[in-house]
Amino acid sequence: MGIDSAKIKLLPWGAFKLSHGIYDTISMMRQSSYFVIFLLLIIGLSSCKNKGQQTTSTKTDNAQENTAKPNIIYILADDLGYGDLSAYGQQKFTTPNIDKLASQGMLFTEHYSGSTVCAPSRSALLTGMHTGHTFVRGNKEIQPEGQYPIPDNTYTLAEALKKAGYATGVFGKWGLGYPGSEGDPLNQGFDTFFGYNCQRLGHNYYPRHLWANNDSLVLEENSGKQKGIYAPQLIHEKTLDFIEFNKDNPFFLYVASIIPHAELVAPEEIMQKYRGKFPPEKAYKGVDDGPEYRNGPYESQKETHAAFVSMIHILDNQVGEIMAKLEKLGIADNTIVMFTSDNGPHTEGGADPDYFNSNGPLKGTKRDLYEGGIRVPLIVKWPGYVKPNTRTDHVSAFWDVFPTFASIADMEVPSSLDGVSFLPTLLGEEKEQKKHEYLYWEFHEKGGRQAIRKGNWKAVKYNVFASTEDQMELYDLDTDIGEENNIAKEYPEIIEEMKLLFKEARTPSDVFTFDQGTYLSVE
Repeated sequence: MGIDSAKIKLLPWGAFKLSHGIYDTISMMRQSSYFVIFLLLIIGLSSCKNKGQQTTSTKTDNAQENTAKPNIIYILADDLGYGDLSAYGQQKFTTPNIDKLASQGMLFTEHYSGSTVCAPSRSALLTGMHTGHTFVRGNKEIQPEGQYPIPDNTYTLAEALKKAGYATGVFGKWGLGYPGSEGDPLNQGFDTFFGYNCQRLGHNYYPRHLWANNDSLVLEENSGKQKGIYAPQLIHEKTLDFIEFNKDNPFFLYVASIIPHAELVAPEEIMQKYRGKFPPEKAYKGVDDGPEYRNGPYESQKETHAAFVSMIHILDNQVGEIMAKLEKLGIADNTIVMFTSDNGPHTEGGADPDYFNSNGPLKGTKRDLYEGGIRVPLIVKWPGYVKPNTRTDHVSAFWDVFPTFASIADMEVPSSLDGVSFLPTLLGEEKEQKKHEYLYWEFHEKGGRQAIRKGNWKAVKYNVFASTEDQMELYDLDTDIGEENNIAKEYPEIIEEMKLLFKEARTPSDVFTFDQGTYLSVE
């Protein structure tokens, strides 16, 4: 790789203080006769802890629950389409490790992202609120690096889990607050952060620098046009280190991968596996020099098809390596793993979702509020709780993840959340599963867009800023998953109901005002 990643140690400050505190205490006690008593007390507590970990209780018909809180790993791919996994019907390539995850757990067929672009989707995930209520409702850049921050008073999933005793780490792309801001991951409940703070710089896979907690880590191996360090690999190594470091304590690991979002590029040893296998190739001419090179614009790629599959190969391998690490450490049975994507497939940097059928049977891509822009894969593995090789059509969304993890970790959540825990679905208790009255999305680009799903009805509004009364489209997803037949004129009573819901669903925002020309998206 060109860098000794072992030298980059990300020890949470709390752990550093604790270790030094214990050292000081022992040093003091060695000077007194109480030292022996102290050691006996520690041994006794350790024995009690070990006995407690052996205690089990029945959770489902064939499940046993370890008294320790389960570790939580949430893997978020970047712009991976509903049809980009072979478990969801991909035919041109395979994703064996992710497919294995699906065979060992539950596959959701009707799960939705928080938004159709990155920042608001992540905001919905971490706050448990949809884009009518969550603070960050669109992509808004802050120069020279980062995005508009979520406020300090935002109560995030990471803060809730940290309060419940979890070590918390995020690895990959952040996008919810520039370095040092109140939205910085270290100010929003995460003990450890490694990766890209800024979505724009996350376009480039051989970056000039990454962030290690509060430190900007300059990658000299990528200076000029050099390609010494492929960032997704270095970030993955730090991800595995986090698991190793926290193997004896409950942890929440948020893996915010930057694959396969734009700039289609992979190391040559991976490209060799797929070169020439996806004809006809599609070339892309990008920015390969000058002041904007590796500052957001994508570089050129002569073989975009091979590069895309190479990147999916890397993502799939990394999922496999995470699972292997859990097995090696003996903590796989007490770890829940979720895998999903932040929105639909993109068309940037030479990407060719039509060639790969990346949105499967769905209409639209990233930046659309049709199903192809917001319906995403979700796979959940939780040994002993989630029955292997199962599927569900339960309708869920990113804002449900917060209350779901809260149920699993037995912690309280704010009453303001829009989310509904889907833990009953995971446990096979469908009769106990609460359902949404409706799901809501808004998008602040391309003239403004809104969408609502209520039951099988899907209402979509484009060019919202132009605001005409007859612009609403209506689809019945039960019979028209591809949203090909707009039946708005046939159901005027449903249209009137949807109009009321569109008004009810959102609260005003002074920053994301949902009007024309408020801000420029960079993502």
